[in-house]
Amino acid sequence: MVRRISQSLGLIFLLLDLIFTAVAWVSAYLIRFRSGWFDLVQDVPPFRDCLTDIPIVMLLGAASFYWTGQYRITRLRRFREELWGIIQGSLLLLLLVLATIFLTRDRYEPRLALAIFALLEIFLVFMARRTTWSVLRRLRQAGYDLSGCVIVGSGREARRTHRALSKSKWLGLNVLGFVDEQNPLNSDLPILGGIDDLPRLMREHQIEQVFIALSLKRFGDVRRVFDLLGDTLAEVHLIPDLPGLSGLAIQTTSLHGMTVLGLRESPHHGINVLVKRLMDFIIASVVLILISPIMAIIALAVKLTSPGPILYRQERCGLNGKAFDMYKFRSMRTDAEQKTGAVWAQKEDNRKTLFGAFLRKTSLDELPQLFNVLMGDMSLVGPRPERPVFIKKFSRSIPNYMTRHSVKVGITGWAQVHGWRGNTSLRKRLQYDLYYITHWTPWLDLRILFLTALRGFIHKNAY
Repeated sequence: MVRRISQSLGLIFLLLDLIFTAVAWVSAYLIRFRSGWFDLVQDVPPFRDCLTDIPIVMLLGAASFYWTGQYRITRLRRFREELWGIIQGSLLLLLLVLATIFLTRDRYEPRLALAIFALLEIFLVFMARRTTWSVLRRLRQAGYDLSGCVIVGSGREARRTHRALSKSKWLGLNVLGFVDEQNPLNSDLPILGGIDDLPRLMREHQIEQVFIALSLKRFGDVRRVFDLLGDTLAEVHLIPDLPGLSGLAIQTTSLHGMTVLGLRESPHHGINVLVKRLMDFIIASVVLILISPIMAIIALAVKLTSPGPILYRQERCGLNGKAFDMYKFRSMRTDAEQKTGAVWAQKEDNRKTLFGAFLRKTSLDELPQLFNVLMGDMSLVGPRPERPVFIKKFSRSIPNYMTRHSVKVGITGWAQVHGWRGNTSLRKRLQYDLYYITHWTPWLDLRILFLTALRGFIHKNAY
């Protein structure tokens, strides 16, 4: 029972995909032509044509999901990976169906029905997968389908790995203990033995998963572990202890027979730059039109409640460290930095105006930065821009700080939606910024914008 369920998942998903592809195909026909929700075309294709095409559509569906890797099942598979894979597979299926219709000149080719089919396919397959995973999660929490695992190492990264696995019960990984020969007598961890004991431990405890969490200086031990596990069928996972390389995103490639690991490669190049710019321009334009009455009211309130200009321009650094003027609604007195110079705002800052304190608390003072986005100085999403004087200070004390400037700065970011804003840890903020840079996708931008709208305006660290 230990491995049987996990080994059958690929087959279960294949059967579910076949069933729900057929259901989506028939449902699309019925919705388009029998529901009465849409105007009927002159030549309504007969229902028997829809039924006749089911076998080929099911076959194309299975092939599409196979080619997009949906039957390579691992315990560490993440939710967003599966969702994106289902979308890719469904769109590929739609293209294959269109190609088949073109080549065979099938009479059943209504475009609206095909669009409905694609949407139903994504929804039904996704719900089937999530239901299956939910059932499996409950079985694993009840003690079924568990996979024994050990952690090689006993240092900081090994302890972090243990905490992460302990919190992720849905994975069905039962941590049996640690394997390490360094100071086992003085350790408070359940150490099963040394590295050389691994073959024996694998047999005695029926271990199926090994997590290697050793420090970088013990790279030779990593090779020892691989050699010792050469005669086993265990899955081996490497947890790199590289605290100085936050935002690690490993990419593998081959160079004349050599395996090359890319530890941190920015996806912000080529067509991705154009995609991000189009998203920024379209979304910023729409938002500005929608909130223009609110901005007009704020502008009037700023003018009436304190002397001085409505907008405040401040020099910040953006892409490649280039300086630009960032716009904000003025929230402080005009002489705010006359005596102190450049300083960070504090929670109880007497330089703020009465209305300005409200603007900063609700982050409404940031709205004019939408104009910076339209001008191309900023993006909607990215690391927050800093002032040159602070950048000079931080870059001397925080490793990799200047890496933030390899992309456009943003109004909101991955760090901000996780609470790292205001007077909080700069190192943590950098860690989240680097994660964003190396893992960027258009969907991550949309997710951050959604989280910003949901919880990003009013925050305890906004002041």
